[in-house]
Amino acid sequence: MISAWLTQHGFVFFHTLKRLIASPVTSLLSISVMGIALSLPTGVYVLMQNLQNLSGQAIHAPQMSLFLRTDMQSADVQQVEQRLERDVRILGHQFVSKETALQQLQQRSGFANVATSLERNPLPDAFILHLQNEGAESMRQLQAELQGWPEIEYVQFDSVWIERLDALLKLGRFSVLLLATILSIAIIAIMFNTIRLQILTKRDEIEISKLIGATDSFIRRPFLYFGAIQGLAGGATAWMIIAYALSAVNLELVELSNLYGIQLQMQFLILEDGISLLIFSTLLGWLGARLSVANHLWQIEPQ
Repeated sequence: MISAWLTQHGFVFFHTLKRLIASPVTSLLSISVMGIALSLPTGVYVLMQNLQNLSGQAIHAPQMSLFLRTDMQSADVQQVEQRLERDVRILGHQFVSKETALQQLQQRSGFANVATSLERNPLPDAFILHLQNEGAESMRQLQAELQGWPEIEYVQFDSVWIERLDALLKLGRFSVLLLATILSIAIIAIMFNTIRLQILTKRDEIEISKLIGATDSFIRRPFLYFGAIQGLAGGATAWMIIAYALSAVNLELVELSNLYGIQLQMQFLILEDGISLLIFSTLLGWLGARLSVANHLWQIEPQ
């Protein structure tokens, strides 16, 4: 039973491929339109992924500075350090003593005379924290918690850049979703019309099939395969367009990287995302064909 089912579907699949190959120009144009449409939201998605990678290590390990009260003793400093080590939100920390801070101030141009004229060291001990990037809201919450510690005088953290990055990434994700929704509807409409023309072209063949007792599922199966295969080919075309575009951009980035002495390279679509793109495009093609068959096939009845 399963063997017969696989044989039927295999026959329909290869028969549909022959139909696509028999009209290469029409098939190529349809697949190209789908590929270009799918490459737009996919390109924005890849661009947003690369934006995070190219933004630097600061995105992955933002820093926060803790300034202790000037009357803190070494035991208080050790207690603060132990509490910081237990916090899972803190990847690491660096202690900067008041003496080290004063030496760094003396080494700076324009501050040497000022630092040497001081009667005592007014600078506090400090910790520089390297944090996990869990979003601006989580980091503001951590800042408020640390500010409440009795040993800490002031917590310095610039969250503006993280908020701007979060806002930009949210805008990018919304743009991807909006583009994907609009263009998915367009692809379904294209496939709907393509299958409608296929049904009208094979009207006589469908009527004969119904006369000899063919079921609706048997009749609509080739059209569903036709839509799914074209959708799959459209997704593969979009993947190739993105790969070619990123290759061209990387060639231009080589000169820019040499000028600034930094490594700039756009990352390609990862395998998991590429497979998701192919599955999504196949489903779009199948859905467009399914809607078209459901809307038009019942109108054809043998006379």
